[in-house]
Amino acid sequence: MGDFGGKWDEEFSTVGDKGEIGFLDFGDAQSVCSYNPDQEGPVVISVPFPMSGGNPQSIVVGETAAESITIKNTTSEPVNLWSVSIFASTPENSFKLSLMKPPSGNETSRGYVDFFTLEDRMIQPRETLTVWISCKPKTIGLHTSVMYFDVESTRIERVVFLMCDDNISQSLASRRPYSRDRRKKQVVTDGTFVMGVRPPKKTDKVFKNRLPRYDIPREVRELLEKKQIPNAVEEGLSIEKYTDFFRNLVIMEEIQWEEDMRGHDMECVTMRKRGAHFLSLVVPGLAERRPSLVQGDDIFARLASEDENETTSYQGFIHRVEADEVYLKFAKDFHLWHRDGNLYNIRFKYNRVNMRRLYQAIEAAARLEIEFLFPSEAPNMRLIETTPLVPISCHLNPEQMCAVEMILGCKGAPPYVIHGPPGTGKTMTLVEAILQLYTTRKNARILVCAPSNSAADHILEKLLSEKAVKVHDNEIFRLNAPSRTYEDVTPNIIRFCFFDEHIFKCPPPNALMRYRIVISTYMSASLLYAEDVKRGHFSHIFLDEAGQASEPETMIPIASLCQRKTVVVLAGDPMQLGPVIYSKEAETYGLGKSYLERLSESDIYYNGEENYVTKLVRNYRCHPEILYLPSMLFYNSELIACKDDESAFLDGVNLLPNRDFPVLFFGIQGCDEREGNNPSWFNRIEASKVVEVIRRLTATGNLSEEDIGVITPYRQQVLKLKNTLESLDMTDIKVGSVEQFQGQEKKVIIISTVRSTIKHNEFDRTYCLGFLSNPRRFNVAVTRAISLLVIIGNPHIINKDPHWNMLLWHCADNHSYQGCTLPEKEEFVDEDPTQENYLNNDEENPLPSKEVECDQESWQEEYPKPNKDEDEWSDGWKD
Repeated sequence: MGDFGGKWDEEFSTVGDKGEIGFLDFGDAQSVCSYNPDQEGPVVISVPFPMSGGNPQSIVVGETAAESITIKNTTSEPVNLWSVSIFASTPENSFKLSLMKPPSGNETSRGYVDFFTLEDRMIQPRETLTVWISCKPKTIGLHTSVMYFDVESTRIERVVFLMCDDNISQSLASRRPYSRDRRKKQVVTDGTFVMGVRPPKKTDKVFKNRLPRYDIPREVRELLEKKQIPNAVEEGLSIEKYTDFFRNLVIMEEIQWEEDMRGHDMECVTMRKRGAHFLSLVVPGLAERRPSLVQGDDIFARLASEDENETTSYQGFIHRVEADEVYLKFAKDFHLWHRDGNLYNIRFKYNRVNMRRLYQAIEAAARLEIEFLFPSEAPNMRLIETTPLVPISCHLNPEQMCAVEMILGCKGAPPYVIHGPPGTGKTMTLVEAILQLYTTRKNARILVCAPSNSAADHILEKLLSEKAVKVHDNEIFRLNAPSRTYEDVTPNIIRFCFFDEHIFKCPPPNALMRYRIVISTYMSASLLYAEDVKRGHFSHIFLDEAGQASEPETMIPIASLCQRKTVVVLAGDPMQLGPVIYSKEAETYGLGKSYLERLSESDIYYNGEENYVTKLVRNYRCHPEILYLPSMLFYNSELIACKDDESAFLDGVNLLPNRDFPVLFFGIQGCDEREGNNPSWFNRIEASKVVEVIRRLTATGNLSEEDIGVITPYRQQVLKLKNTLESLDMTDIKVGSVEQFQGQEKKVIIISTVRSTIKHNEFDRTYCLGFLSNPRRFNVAVTRAISLLVIIGNPHIINKDPHWNMLLWHCADNHSYQGCTLPEKEEFVDEDPTQENYLNNDEENPLPSKEVECDQESWQEEYPKPNKDEDEWSDGWKD
């Protein structure tokens, strides 16, 4: 503190002009400061609206919040207080000063006067002056202010934070402080246990090709547990080491799955008797498939005890799954001595069947011709002879026509690629090619695969909806995994399935061979291998959304079924989200790169050679202004907007500042929170703003709830929004992560970005969470909207990412930004927007390690593990 002996000149006695302040981050200790009166000198000034639990205090919009500020002279001499002033507030003029406590509500106070500056006070020795600061907010969000106290020759600063809620945001506030559970979970081993009672087999069928166990070799497991990378992975992918390379990557992934599943283990939980034969266990997160459990999976349970060696471990099998509860059957004696008050430790196990399918596909891929695995190494370039096409659909554009002609002229390997950016009609092109083969080549046998059950069903519906071609019921078959629930399939599709007592099965081999079109998921296509369908049986194999599947997954329908003459067609977009990989190391070393992306990087595909690839460029989904940035950033500005204007529903909605620009960025400074022991983030202020926008959009009746989708990167924000919308009877609005929206579209997309503090923003960038540092997630998120895209977020956080920064200023430049003050424009060094920083294994972008801090330990929990069509990661037929 300065010397109190001197005096300021008169020109310094007041602060005449109001200042401006930029973004004040309450999560940044350097900007907030923990004020230490002992270090400030003889005049001690209290902290206005002190933080609570690390977050600002809350007030409801329309109410008045008031806080006294004490200015105490601790010396034996009088001191001059030249001024107390509100230097700046955001929103402007939202904070005021007074010498009396402001009246609350409709009260009036005689003699009460508020002001922005208090001037010239003498504070006597040991005297305390009390000043009041108040705020009556009109809008939700963070309200900030900077106060200056000019005492003698010294200026003391105080920063004020106040979070303003409405009824909705207030109802979503965290009720339990976040606390990371650091207790070491007691391991419930399955080495020695008492066996449980299995459910009746879904099928007594014996497959001709049984799936081997593919146990993880002990030496590989030990190597990976030491955090060492196998040589086969370090050496990279090659023709000679193809199988070893991918086998080790899948082992890395499987070990991560084991570790993730252990994260769901439970301690000191109860089970309840259910009738005479079952015990039920409530599993939090089960309804969201975290963990994903299905009938036939087993768990291990033992009585909770200080000495685990004194208790026996029991195996229990899941007989039924209902919402967040599983029905279990253990050994008979377990049920006899069980009491509902007993406390148990539970260990979950995951179903290895799908991993075993990947190992089998990798092994079989070694027998494929080089043209399939490494087309650029093939000795001869392909030349496809085409014939004029009479389209079945009258809606094909020139690029789609070219793709279909090339597919019809193709004689076999290498694969033909349809590169289809968002909304360009990839599926329509595939459907046209399939129907052309069906109608013109009676000997054609076609396998069509998609990454999820919903996507496979969609292709079937498209094939059936084409009025110009009648596909006979006995010539098309929808292959389903036995674990898919009968109720999951719509009546118009169920007639193309084979089932017995509501359990899906494969038909007898002789019947299976007669189908001309078989539709499946990638994983379920392994049932064809199990039924001993021979290589070359299918003349054509179509793989839709191939960019979403890992290469081993893509090999399931290819490796055991293809000969050189088999025509393989891949459709997808390597610029959108790739496969879901849980091991960051395996993802880094190549498991995160799809077969489609790997092919697309080779010269013959990358250069657009029409004998290998067709790029679709006409977008039929998005308004031109929605498409503008993605086209520029990811597709060399080649995309052509062809969507007719469908924004008539906006006529009665007073939402857009610029009616001709249907992208609105609403800037709001909220509060990112966690609660209980859940490490996922939510932002109650943004959630309330999302609801407000939805209400405004649906108020006129021109837009239905089914036309609106809400995308947000954190699971807890998804749950908060879903619960709020359900309470408001808005149950038809889809809320989900980017991954859950890939391949879908809505007239209106609302994006809630959640983050509001810098330090969390940096953590996300390092560990690939949320929206930041993943250009593909950005690409998918902003291309789901047909007519209107609304982004709700903190611009001071968003602008730290180059892609979101461009979107922010694209809105601002088109007069389509509303809300809090804009940040200064960030300048970024030109870089390739398609390169994801988190794929670089270098010191600047380290992989997560066990030594990171507690927040970082939860990085996997924060990341919204995408729903990869839940049946697909549990659709196991069991040996």
